[in-house]
Amino acid sequence: MSFLRLLLDVKLIRLLRVRWSGQLVDGIFQSALASFVLFSPERQASAVNAAVAFAVVLLPYSIVGPFVGTLLDRFSRQRAIFFANLTRAITLGIIAFLIFNGYTGLEITFFVLVAFGVNRLILAGLSAGIPLMTTPHSLISANALAVTGGSVWVVLGGGIGLGIRRLLSALESADHADALIVLVAAFGYLASAMLAALMRRDEIGPLPHEVVKASLTQGLREMRDGFKFLKNHADAARGITATALHRGGITALTLAALLLERNTFNNPTDSQAGLAGLSLTLSIAAVGFVIGAVIAPFGVTRVGRHRWMRLTMAAASVSALLLVIERSPVLLAATAFSTALFGQSIKVTNDALVQSKIDDVFRGRVFAVYDVVVNFTIVTGALIAAWVLPISGDSWALPLLVSVVWALAAIILLRPKKFFFKGVS
Repeated sequence: MSFLRLLLDVKLIRLLRVRWSGQLVDGIFQSALASFVLFSPERQASAVNAAVAFAVVLLPYSIVGPFVGTLLDRFSRQRAIFFANLTRAITLGIIAFLIFNGYTGLEITFFVLVAFGVNRLILAGLSAGIPLMTTPHSLISANALAVTGGSVWVVLGGGIGLGIRRLLSALESADHADALIVLVAAFGYLASAMLAALMRRDEIGPLPHEVVKASLTQGLREMRDGFKFLKNHADAARGITATALHRGGITALTLAALLLERNTFNNPTDSQAGLAGLSLTLSIAAVGFVIGAVIAPFGVTRVGRHRWMRLTMAAASVSALLLVIERSPVLLAATAFSTALFGQSIKVTNDALVQSKIDDVFRGRVFAVYDVVVNFTIVTGALIAAWVLPISGDSWALPLLVSVVWALAAIILLRPKKFFFKGVS
């Protein structure tokens, strides 16, 4: 099934509009946070500050992850997504109030933790619901459309947030402008909640006969069940690990890009130029995401999903070496494009691989494990980058380290003797 036919599939579009509208708003919100935390003229950007920001964003889901699987497999995912979006809207309203009134400490951090915690629940629930909204043979294309389209909408949202900030910068202080952007995002999440409300209660699962009464205190046991399920499906487990390692490497390179744009390629005192440069780099990466998702179904059809993941992981390893040669705007853009392209091919192919192995009764739990593993590697990648990178971001050691990790993943983790299915490697 082509991407065009999927876009005309009314059933799938009902899910995608909830996901994409929320991710558009994610981009707006994240642009305001990046501006407030990392590109404010009053605050110095460093690798450590950036790593802490990544950890704050991802810590919530790593904590609530064991309980999310229980929610997604035992209760209506549509209801969970609706109330999570309402929670995000309220939380962002509070964050906007705090920023506008000059709060910069633990108060904001707490509500940011809440906002991103429920955000991960939403994405996990929507991913778990995709198989119920399309046919099995369209899973790779549907995942490519959902995940890549979401990435594009995040980047577009970031551009919208940057545009709003430029309009407001002449009228308000930097922090007041960021607060108003966060308030815009709050209304955006409210709109996403309304779109979720238009879906039927059981439309994205779990199916009525699979709903079992359970207490959320069973969350840790449910998480263990997810790990046990993956233990019996080694290729899915290896695919998740490889995807997580790639995401961790992407995070490390993103921190390098942030510091290069903030402190090396632009005057450190001109935070607007640094933010614009980073936005351009991320936009180029978004183009790579789109192309990577588009070519994934063709690559899988030609060589098989397992071999395709090996090849794209190896290609990502080679592309990361561009920044070892020289740290320049051109090579940074080339690295952003190529690593995003190969990484997105890995992600959408693996999502379909995992979904094809899992009955719906287990899907929420396994995707909760999936997200927790990915988040762990992202935080780890950020912390390693903070340790390796100078404040300028100008380092050949970090991209070399990322390249080596990805190469080892392709050669060892995804080797044919271990990563295969029915003789197709």
